[in-house]
Amino acid sequence: MAKIALVGATGAIGNSIGAVLAQAGQPWRAIARSHSALQTQFGADPLVECVTWNPEDAASIATALQGVDTLIYTVGVPYWQFELHPVLMKRTLEAAIAAGVKRFVLIGTVYSYGRPQQERVTEDHPRQPHTFKGQRRLEQENLLLAAHAAGRIQGTVLRLPDFYGPGVEKSLLDGVFKAALAGKAADMIGPIDTPHEFVYVPDVGAVVLRLAANPGAWGRVWHLAGAGVISQKTMAEQIFAEAGSRMRTRVLGKAGLRLLGLFNPMLRELVEMHYLQTDPVIMDDSALQRLLGSVHKTTYAEGIRQTLAAARAAA
Repeated sequence: MAKIALVGATGAIGNSIGAVLAQAGQPWRAIARSHSALQTQFGADPLVECVTWNPEDAASIATALQGVDTLIYTVGVPYWQFELHPVLMKRTLEAAIAAGVKRFVLIGTVYSYGRPQQERVTEDHPRQPHTFKGQRRLEQENLLLAAHAAGRIQGTVLRLPDFYGPGVEKSLLDGVFKAALAGKAADMIGPIDTPHEFVYVPDVGAVVLRLAANPGAWGRVWHLAGAGVISQKTMAEQIFAEAGSRMRTRVLGKAGLRLLGLFNPMLRELVEMHYLQTDPVIMDDSALQRLLGSVHKTTYAEGIRQTLAAARAAA
């Protein structure tokens, strides 16, 4: 059986992909920096081979990728160090090619588009990022697509919108879930009444694996859109209602981000991406659905219910 490896396995998308592989009874390799995190997350599954790597060391990367056929790349970097994205991609890609990896799936974002020029953004929308983060994501994608075009490896990119789900902390909505359960006011980045979309993380794993197994997937970009167009405000209303709490919010705009960013590096880095709150990128994923057929998307109501249930159980 072809060996699948997930680099950056201990993140939210890694959890989703790992869950689907576990259900299928398929052996795979989980690769991350932290051995303890790998053991905590996957150590109970005898079909998972936990391997640590040092992405700053080419030899370490090469060792981690030996014997792998399909590589799924979900490596994150600190939000204030996006310059690392193309650097780590180049190292990993070169090591993968040298190790004989045949297929490489990159999980991407909408950052590489810049401001949208159409109401529904398809995969052929111009990639003209005006932000530092978008430019680095664009470089990352171009490295993989160029390697594919040169016949060095089969590569594809799956772009996701914002996401949420059980245990997903790096989400615009994580604080809303926590505040609703605690009966407190939720801090949100506004405006919160503009169109938005969110993908429910447990849905992602099955799509990634179906894409990686499809011969028609390679050499281009794909979108996985959310379960419909909604707003942060409507999501918050549904979250508080499901939690049985009165909705209270504190909304921080761009000026507030800039001010608080003087003391908080994460908020400082959100300033340049604030355009996504006022000029949202709403994705069209009809191409993916034509390729794969039906794509399951958990409704927002059900995703909220399951996320709150998991948070209650964890508490």
